[in-house]
Amino acid sequence: MYRIFGTSKKPAAKATLDGAITSTDGRVDSVEVKIRKLEGELTRYRDQMRTMRDGPAKNSIKNRAITVLKQKKLYETQRDQLQQQIFNMEQAQFATDNIRNTMTTFEAMQESNKALKKQYKNIDIDKIEQMQDEMADLMEQANEVQETIGRSYSIPDDIDETDLEAGKMQM
Repeated sequence: MYRIFGTSKKPAAKATLDGAITSTDGRVDSVEVKIRKLEGELTRYRDQMRTMRDGPAKNSIKNRAITVLKQKKLYETQRDQLQQQIFNMEQAQFATDNIRNTMTTFEAMQESNKALKKQYKNIDIDKIEQMQDEMADLMEQANEVQETIGRSYSIPDDIDETDLEAGKMQM
C-alpha cells in the first residue's frame, strides 16, 4: 500500500540559532585549519626563496607563494565573514532570550498583582487605624506606669548643682 501511495515525509526540524551558530563555528574552524596549512606552505616557500639565487626557479616558487598568499587572504576574508555572521546570530539570540525573560517577568508580575489585589480585599484600613490608636493609648499608659514605678522616695527633688558642688568640697 505504501509503495503505491507513498508516505508523507516527516517535516524537517526547524533551524535554531544554537544549531546555526554551532554549524557556522565548525565552518570557521575548518577555514582556520586551511589558513594554518597555507601559512605552513608560505613559510616553506619563503625559506626556499632565501636559499635560492635569482632566476627562473626562484620566480616559479615566488609565483606559487603569491598564489598561496592569495588563497590565504581569501580564506581569511571568508573566516571574518563567518565570524561576523556568528556575532550577528549571537546578538539575535541574546535579544530573543531577553524578550523571553521580559515576558516571564511580566507574567510573574501579573500573577503577583492579582495576589496582592486579592489580599488587599481582606484588609480593612479603618480596623488598622483603630488598632494603631489603641496601641498609642496602651503605650501612653505603659509610660505612665513606668514613671510611677520609677519615682524616688528618699532623694529630695530640690537639689541643684551648687549643692552638689558644695558636697564635693566637704568630702
